Parts: sequence; C-alpha cells; structure tokens
Amino acid sequence: MTLTAMVRKKMRGGFELDVTALIAPGITMLFGASGSGKTTLLRTIAGLATPDGGSISIGARVVYSAAAGVSVPTEQRNIGYVFQQLALFPHLTIRENVSYGLAHATRSERRDMVDAIADSFRITHILDRLPDDTSGGERQRAALARSLVLNPSVLMLDEPLSALDHATQSLIIEDLRRWNATHGIPILYVTHAHREVFALGERVLVMDRGRIVADGPPALVLDAPEAESIARLAGFENVFTARVVARGADTGTMSCRLPNGTELEVPLAGEARDGNVRIAIRAGDILLANEEPRGLSARNVVVGTIDMLRREGPTVVADVNAGDRFLVHLTPGAVDSLHLATGMRAWLVIKTYSCRIVI
Repeated sequence: MTLTAMVRKKMRGGFELDVTALIAPGITMLFGASGSGKTTLLRTIAGLATPDGGSISIGARVVYSAAAGVSVPTEQRNIGYVFQQLALFPHLTIRENVSYGLAHATRSERRDMVDAIADSFRITHILDRLPDDTSGGERQRAALARSLVLNPSVLMLDEPLSALDHATQSLIIEDLRRWNATHGIPILYVTHAHREVFALGERVLVMDRGRIVADGPPALVLDAPEAESIARLAGFENVFTARVVARGADTGTMSCRLPNGTELEVPLAGEARDGNVRIAIRAGDILLANEEPRGLSARNVVVGTIDMLRREGPTVVADVNAGDRFLVHLTPGAVDSLHLATGMRAWLVIKTYSCRIVI
C-alpha cells in the first residue's frame, strides 16, 4: 500500500502548498520549520482541508481528484491521525478510548481487538485507568492504539511525541515499527526537530514554504545538506562566508579564508562566481581546549575568547569570539573539568570533514 499525493493549496503567508510525493510503507519524516506547510499537507491528505487542485490516492483508491470531482469524506478515507494534543477523552478509561471507533463490532470483537492492540503497544496494564492516571508515554501509546485498532491504510502523526524524552520516543517508535512490520502501511511523521528525524525516520522529506526541497535518508539529507536553509534546520549553528584561496585536487580539500583572516581546510567543492563559499559547521562538531593543542590530526585550530557560557537543558553553549563568532556545544562536566569561564582564551578544533559547503 502506498500513498500518492499531488496537491496544491493557497496558504496564509503568501505562499502555496505545492507537493508531489509517493509515500511507501514505513516511517517517513516530514521535517521543516514551523509554518512550512507540514500540518497543512497532513490535513489535506486526511480530508480536513480541501486542496485547490491535484489528486490523492491510497493504493489504487482515489480519495481526492480535482479533475474528476472526487472528494471522499474524511471518515471514509481510512486514515489514522494522531494529533500533538492526543485528544483522549478524559472521562473514559483507556480501554473505552481505544475502542471508541469500534461501534460496528460486537462486544467480544471489540474486547479482542483492544486486547491485541494493547498488547502490541504495552498498555494492557492501564486499560482500566483514566488518562489522567497514566504517564505521558502511556497516553501517547494509547492514542496510537486508538488510531491503529481500526487498521488504517495510512497513519499520520503530527508531532505526537515532541513532549517526551528521546528514550521514551524511541521505545514507542520501535513498538510502532514492530506493528508495521506485519501491516505495512505508510506512516507520515511531522516534526521540526532534527534529532527526531535521525532517531525515528527511515526517510525524510524536508519542507520549506509549502514545497519539498529535499528527499532521502536522514543521514544523506541532513548530515550533508546542499542548501543553507536545510543546514540551519538540520542543526548547523555556524554558517560563514569564506573566500577560496587554495584548492588541492590531490588531497580532496581546499583552503578558505574567513573575513577575519582565519583559514579553514574544508572538503573540495565548487564555489560561487565571486570565489566565495558558505561553510556550515555543527556546534557539536567543534572541540574546545583551554590550552593550545598539539599533535592533532584535525587540520583546523582556531584561537579565540569565550564571550559567553549559557546552559540549554543538558548542554552548555559556548559563544567564542575568534574574529568570527563560533557556537560550541559542551557538556557541563567538560566546562567544570576545563575550568572554563567568560573572558578565557580558548582553542577551537574542527575536523576538515565536519565542515559542509552549502549554497
């Protein structure tokens, strides 16, 4: 079973949703900044929003066609949809929530279907509880079970796990993968967090202003982004303009000079007509030392001054002034062991292939 969507729809903000995508069975991440059209695409596929043109098919079944005048109602499209807010009924038990859409089945059939899906998502022990008496992860599992107990042809998830820690997210997704190994349906998962894409997805579609601008395995699309807009979405916090000053075809690298005179060795790539390139580096790919390092294989060592240290959850962000501003991610333990403080001199160590050339 595959999902085929070719849709156009005018959106707020002066741009248009214009997407053509073939979604195969498995988990496909729909990734992009807020307002890029991700949720609108899901709502359009589900029939909750009407496109201005195009077509939508689930397998061989056409559920929307502007040309043929077909628009199958939402409840007849057989699409499971889990919202960020989950929308569990607070006055119903988990069992009653999961069985809510099974009015067509007999009592014994409902019991057997709920028991089976509850076992798949490990919520058998909470079936008699109210949602408020369960954990966040258990509520997420219940919402998934409620959508999947109806055996949908497509499942769409609109950031349903964003409030959970990564370990809980991964466990739930592994249960979902296990369930889908026997059911084989397309699953579209919306997120704006690049960490979720790497942890959960098999394929990623990157959206920007209503269009798909990149498509492929997460490691290829987000670890080696071709466009600066994708690099920034993918967590490359440092982006610089630099002039190419030397090219080494034999080494596969080139030397680039930043505006302040610092030179970086980067992978060999093309350059703009003015001889400049844009270099993107993740803050987590930069090492920081409190004394000049020696005997390293890394080709780039940049000296600067720590202007600021700030805590962001489990990470400490160092803002280092090296003529150009570099952001570096550190652990609190590293900050303590190196006795780092604002105003200190610091050396940044950057591997050649941690630098990405973007356009």
